[in-house]
Amino acid sequence: MGRATVDNARLEPMLNELESLCLTRGWTLGLAESCTGGLISSWIAARPGVSRWFQGAVVSYARVVKRKVLNVPSTAFLAHGEVSSPVARAMARGALNALGSTWALSVTGIAGPGGGTKEKPVGTVYFAVVGPGLEESVRQEFKADDGRQDVQRQAALFAFEFLLNAMR
Repeated sequence: MGRATVDNARLEPMLNELESLCLTRGWTLGLAESCTGGLISSWIAARPGVSRWFQGAVVSYARVVKRKVLNVPSTAFLAHGEVSSPVARAMARGALNALGSTWALSVTGIAGPGGGTKEKPVGTVYFAVVGPGLEESVRQEFKADDGRQDVQRQAALFAFEFLLNAMR
């Protein structure tokens, strides 16, 4: 069984549950993606009727976009770096406000092949979710053996699991 088949077998039930939760509870979703480069939003947007619950996404690779569009404070970058929990949380709050959604998910990390450090090796990704009465973040490290796109794919799949756990 190929990687795409395995991914689809994991992804489809998560997308179905996400759509059901949003529609039955009247929720909307917005995203702030950095290292995943729009992969999460592209998987969501591939579904018909998604505009009923998906507000959109900000793909914010550049620090200036994170700062100006998502209102991530410069102090967060200076104190913690672009790939950090405080920046991920600020990105999620910024997406929530910019997109006017009920929930927002953010992803920021090091997809590689370069850019990693001892403290934050390639494959390090921070996720944050903000919703009604909730704000959470988590750090994950993904294997970077198969390159940049594999880190992005692993991060995108994890993002759905993280979001759904928060929404449940």
